[in-house]
Amino acid sequence: MGYIDDPDTRRANMRYIRASMRQPLLTREGELDLARRWRDEEDETALHALVSAYARLVISMAGRFKNYGLPMGDLVQEGNVGLMQAAARFEPEREVRFSTYATWWIRSSMQDYVLRNWSIVRTGTTAAQKSLFFNLRRLRAQIADASAQQMTDDQRSTIAESLRVRIEDVEVMEQRLAASDKSLHAPIGEDGDANWMDKLECERPDPETVVTGTKDAETRSRWLAEAIGELNEREQTIIRRRRLVEDGATLEELGRDLGVSKERVRQLESRALKKLKMAIEGRVTNPIDLVADM
Repeated sequence: MGYIDDPDTRRANMRYIRASMRQPLLTREGELDLARRWRDEEDETALHALVSAYARLVISMAGRFKNYGLPMGDLVQEGNVGLMQAAARFEPEREVRFSTYATWWIRSSMQDYVLRNWSIVRTGTTAAQKSLFFNLRRLRAQIADASAQQMTDDQRSTIAESLRVRIEDVEVMEQRLAASDKSLHAPIGEDGDANWMDKLECERPDPETVVTGTKDAETRSRWLAEAIGELNEREQTIIRRRRLVEDGATLEELGRDLGVSKERVRQLESRALKKLKMAIEGRVTNPIDLVADM
């Protein structure tokens, strides 16, 4: 659904449009002179005269984009931004009419505004997607029945070939343009006592599960620390350096540091792990509790 301006806004828009259309047209020599004065002398009076004369281009271009449901005043403002950018970059020496040059900047500025604001979901991010967004309706009107809900595969193929995009892209954009943004708080059902927000399922664990998991993790960590404390010094060294760090030491490294063979380190590690298992199991009623939440 298109945006509807309030009466005061409509009157202000009409005043601006009438004022813009009353501005005199410039000759080729006149616009080049104004452009040079602005570029070389930073004459703001010349800039004002230049952009005022071609504000009618902004009005005309805004009329082409009004069917996207955005405020006319905002479209005009964005077009004026493009017009100012054109004035800043225009090079009189290229012998191109300023109106021709400015039209591109005005259109580009309005297209960017439409893409940013037509939906809260970013619609076009590539040049191909932007072209598809702004040309799909026009091409569809030329080849498809206006009363049809969807295009046929042959019609999508024709548009895809014309715009040099994939058929899948045409289908996705067709669905996007047929839909509209909806509030998650919009009522649903006959009584309207529910909304779309109620239908969203949160995949995160509930607060009780989070608190229970945190407490269980703290308990397991305490049991492990107490069990390691019951090992002798050499066994503690092996367990800490082999099992409690991300890149554990090798049997050979530990054997060299402890003055024993790596086979002896393996035996000590196996014995220490059995001691840890017995110590931890002695602290719980049901051993399965150790892994139930892991």
